[in-house]
Amino acid sequence: MASLRPMTIYIIVALAFLTHVGFAGSRLAVPLFAVDQGASPFVVGTIVALYAMFPAVLALAAGRMIDRLGFKIPLLFGTGGVFTALVLPCLWPSMAMLYFTASLLGIAFMALQLASQTLAGAIAAPAERARNFSHLSLGFALANLGGPLLAGFLIDRIGHAWTFGALALPLVPAIVVSALGSRWIPNVHAKAEAVGGGMFDLLKIKALRDTLIASGIVSAAWDVYQFFMPIYGRALGLSATAIGVVMSAFAVAIILVRIVLPFAVRRSGEARLFTYAMFVAGAAFCLIPLFQGAWALAAASFLLGVGCGVGQPLSMTMVFNTSPKDRVGEATGMRITVNQVLHFAIPLLFGAMGSVAGFAAVFLTNAGFLVAGGFASLRKQGRR
Repeated sequence: MASLRPMTIYIIVALAFLTHVGFAGSRLAVPLFAVDQGASPFVVGTIVALYAMFPAVLALAAGRMIDRLGFKIPLLFGTGGVFTALVLPCLWPSMAMLYFTASLLGIAFMALQLASQTLAGAIAAPAERARNFSHLSLGFALANLGGPLLAGFLIDRIGHAWTFGALALPLVPAIVVSALGSRWIPNVHAKAEAVGGGMFDLLKIKALRDTLIASGIVSAAWDVYQFFMPIYGRALGLSATAIGVVMSAFAVAIILVRIVLPFAVRRSGEARLFTYAMFVAGAAFCLIPLFQGAWALAAASFLLGVGCGVGQPLSMTMVFNTSPKDRVGEATGMRITVNQVLHFAIPLLFGAMGSVAGFAAVFLTNAGFLVAGGFASLRKQGRR
């Protein structure tokens, strides 16, 4: 098994990348198609919230299942589910189908994300774990760059329906590898027995609890951006291609941050970097409503990507390191649950706010949350 581990992490990263290209592209294609159909920001918010509603309920149970049964079924369900969710609106494009597509995309990608994150940690020795999570987060970040850019380009040229079909194509090799790749992807698991207490026992672990809070704050900022930037860009009269470029600047920053993140952690530590990230992201949200041009918005998006880019790999590593060894999948599921609750609430809350108070209120309110979180983190570090 050990001889396969260097190859295994790259197979996992490839699966994550191929799946996330379609998923990230859908995060642009779904709201733009809804807006094209005349949906208000609140209606778009109800659709986007479905990406998170079922994962918020199911992630903890799915993590427990992975602890006991392993990774193969979640990987296969994740890749196959995302493929199906993207093909359906290609065949039957309608607002009603968008609700089903968003729901299935959320469940399927949750399974893939949970399995890939837990497996990346399970196959690594402690000294290799941060490197594995760095590789995995880079795969997600590269897809977050390519997915919206590809979706925006295709929407302007072949329309919304065919764009969904094109985004499904990278899932074909991912499904094949998930189904037939047991030689490279070991079905390792902790063989854990059912445990009592559930999430409340895990929340008693202070380091884990603090990690979940920090992850949730940065995740909320990410959600506000990904939900509102397509709508804001369309309101400014930007083309789908221009919006894709703006959102890709966010992804480029995340990629660059994650390349240097291991060095930054050794220099400053995880807690301090999380604090810096919240202040940087808050500043970026203050800048966004000041700009209307694509290049200026891309610059602000890049700054926001710098702030948000540290969250995922650091929180994945810290969750794995602070969890009981036989409950890592469950703890990872809890992290996803916290983030998905925010994924569900943010589009509804800020979609309603955007309909009533406008875009500037949305961006500035989220900036306030980030700055407040940064100051709370500073006080916590000062008491240590």
